[in-house]
Amino acid sequence: MAIQVTNVYKEHFPALRFIGKYYTNDDRAEDGFGRQWDEWTRDDRFNAMKKAAQVSPFSEDTIGLMTMRGDMTGFTYWIGWFFPEKTEVPMGYDYLDLPESDIGVGWVCGNPENGEIYGGPPHEAVCQKLREADIGMFRNDIAGQGSDTYCFFERYNTPRFTEKDANGNVTLDYGNYIL
Repeated sequence: MAIQVTNVYKEHFPALRFIGKYYTNDDRAEDGFGRQWDEWTRDDRFNAMKKAAQVSPFSEDTIGLMTMRGDMTGFTYWIGWFFPEKTEVPMGYDYLDLPESDIGVGWVCGNPENGEIYGGPPHEAVCQKLREADIGMFRNDIAGQGSDTYCFFERYNTPRFTEKDANGNVTLDYGNYIL
């Protein structure tokens, strides 16, 4: 099955602090950042981070957050959680402060085993559907005024992602910071 974008909509996020670890293209392997996700799962890093932060995350959905400059350089891939703004960052973790914003969300349905729901093509399909639905323009000021930095994410740990349908497919949320 080829991927399908089954839903697009807008939601609103308050100002948040993303806490986790970031990786660059130098850390990317053939499977993207699968090795890093395996380490986070195997080492129970999410629960360790939550205990160290001493506050609950904004949502229990685990996040693969990406930032990139408008000239397509400076790519970072973060693994972690959204926390309330100004949450104290536990030692050993990195953070990114994110402004209050609307989020354009698209659901991508497909086979998680062959990798078709991950990466550039499904994200681009979501972006196209968001444009067609006139949901908003992508923000390029995530790192501050004049920064030319975009932010988008994959939202895991939702029932849509953790429970396969009758065809063995799951749905992965792609979110984009928009104006």
